Amino acid sequence: MIAAPDVVVRPARTADAEAIAALLTEEGYPTGPSDVTARLARFEAPDGAVLVADLDEQPIGFIALRAVPRFEHDDVLVRVLALVVDPGARERGVGHRLMAAAEVFAAEREAAFLEVTAGRHRPDARQLYESLGYDATLTAYLRKRR
Repeated sequence: MIAAPDVVVRPARTADAEAIAALLTEEGYPTGPSDVTARLARFEAPDGAVLVADLDEQPIGFIALRAVPRFEHDDVLVRVLALVVDPGARERGVGHRLMAAAEVFAAEREAAFLEVTAGRHRPDARQLYESLGYDATLTAYLRKRR
């Protein structure tokens, strides 16, 4: 499903910081516009991107991507670091549109893989990724807080 024909996906701008901060905060990751502005600056490189989904020129979602060189192979993978859609805009194809843009980003970098992490506490996100063909059986994600 790639619906949402009235949604435009475009590169994020500094002016989007407040809307992105609100989306992150709504999702349970409290942050402010100045923090988001700094994060947007870190992604201003060919290996990174933050894309915004606009409806009537209002951000209703975003995705953050990073291309990472792999060591064990001579290629890169693209990782989805964040994807948030406004709760009022879910189930309308916005997430699909953002993931389609991620696929384009990965193809432009000739990435071997596009990876995404979805916690077990986010079943809707997992369902989205699985519906797009992502294999949930490969997960072996471990981490240690520092």
